[in-house]
Amino acid sequence: MILTVTLNTALDVTYRVPALQPHASHRVREVTERPGGKGLNVARVLAALGHEVTVTGFAGGATGAVVREGLAGTDRVTDALVPLAGQTRRTVAVVDETTGDTTQFNEPGPTVSPAEWQAFQDAYESLLAGAAAVALCGSLPPGVPVGAYAGLVRDARAAGVPVLLDTSGEPLRRAIAARPDLIKPNADELAELTGSHDPVRATHSARRRGARAVVASLGAEGLLAVTPEGRWRAAPPARVRGNPTGAGDSAVAGLLSGLVEDLPWPARLTRAVALSAATVLSPTAGEFDSRAYEDLLGRGIAVTAEAA
Repeated sequence: MILTVTLNTALDVTYRVPALQPHASHRVREVTERPGGKGLNVARVLAALGHEVTVTGFAGGATGAVVREGLAGTDRVTDALVPLAGQTRRTVAVVDETTGDTTQFNEPGPTVSPAEWQAFQDAYESLLAGAAAVALCGSLPPGVPVGAYAGLVRDARAAGVPVLLDTSGEPLRRAIAARPDLIKPNADELAELTGSHDPVRATHSARRRGARAVVASLGAEGLLAVTPEGRWRAAPPARVRGNPTGAGDSAVAGLLSGLVEDLPWPARLTRAVALSAATVLSPTAGEFDSRAYEDLLGRGIAVTAEAA
């Protein structure tokens, strides 16, 4: 079983409009809703790849109930979310069908009480016992200590469970010192962490700060991986255009599945890039297009080894 943690779960709502114009009223062509938050996105992709996944974090209120109903219909995904008195947040993505661009609105999330945080920690420690790997994903809701991920990384390491961390800002800065097995920042998050805008220099700096391996998402340029086994770049065969919502989460799922399957790094990166690009090409935000994924694997993902 793979465990994913989403402390700030969400109900993701996507509106599709003919064209998005400021200060105007819009007629929405289509509305879709699905359970969201980075760890839930990761879990959905892992399940589609054939892995058994348990999701934990928080869910509360009427929105949280909708999230849990959505999870109940997902094969290979087990709901271990911890009840919350507050209301689970929503995110709203507005897709401009003319340009293909997406505008995102993210609510902050409910406040977590000390008792609710303790209940989550107890559940997390119990779930680690049956986990092959754990992904800690996304932002921290109000009330959760800024050093929360550092503690969760240490708990996973103490249990002998490999841990992937995908967060940003001060939570990432504190947690990286706890020595996660892998972090997956984007270029801006990596620059914020290290102070360097050179991806190679920044990834090496992040490793020195405590991460065993760093895979940086460079947008259309693909992924840069710096690991104990070497350094690689991986990119799709051509630039893809579409909705990037969830593309980074699909890359995390590819990396995490490759870890538990003990694939070599080039194979992990190939899978991660193909899943990420197939998510951009999907008509539904946060889902990956399975045909596009197979096509990308067939056409080949360029993975290049670089001097360390």
